[in-house]
Amino acid sequence: MSTTLVRYVLPVAIGLLTGAALGYYGSCTSGTCPLTSTWWRGAIYGGLMGALVAWGNKSH
Repeated sequence: MSTTLVRYVLPVAIGLLTGAALGYYGSCTSGTCPLTSTWWRGAIYGGLMGALVAWGNKSH
């Protein structure tokens, strides 16, 4: 159970936090930048990237 948590949830959580930080502290103020216009959009993209990394990992 704990290895599943580390293998799948941890990369998604790291992606969420990184994406939210990028969106919050990003330099785009016009709102047209897809990753850095809002913190929640950055968190969604970051979470998706973390999920792709977690599920693309073939080591068992």
